This record gives sequence, structure tokens and C-alpha cells, in this order.
Amino acid sequence: MNHSRQPCAGPTCITCADVAVEATVLQLLDDGLALVDPGGGAAEEISVALVDARLGDVLLVHAGEAIAVSHRASEADR
Repeated sequence: MNHSRQPCAGPTCITCADVAVEATVLQLLDDGLALVDPGGGAAEEISVALVDARLGDVLLVHAGEAIAVSHRASEADR
């Protein structure tokens, strides 16, 4: 039996075929949630439980979960 892993190829997640998008934090909510602007005009509620999100930060979001801080907001941005 061959258990070698194939390298990831392509722009989508291998488990769900979804892509991660950048979104800006508009408001931090209770329970590890935030309201973000993904750039489409409508705000979305996501989980920020895995990252140290701050108001104005740009997050990398996959499947409703922030997985990284892409750009940290400066004091002037807040």
C-alpha cells in the first residue's frame, strides 16, 4: 500500500474546493466572532477564534473561519 502524499496543486482547498479570501474586520463581536467586509458589499459574520484579530485588520478567511492575519491595521487605520 502506498501512503505517500501528493503535493497540493491549484488554488483551492483539497477537502472542500473552497478558496480563502481576504476580509477587513469591521467590528469585533462576543464569543470569538467578528463582522468583516470581504469586498463584495455585504458584511459577513465569521469566527476569529484562531487568530488575534483587531479592528481594521485584513484577515485570510476560509469557510467562515479566519485562519491568518494578512495585514495588521495601524493605529491610523483604526
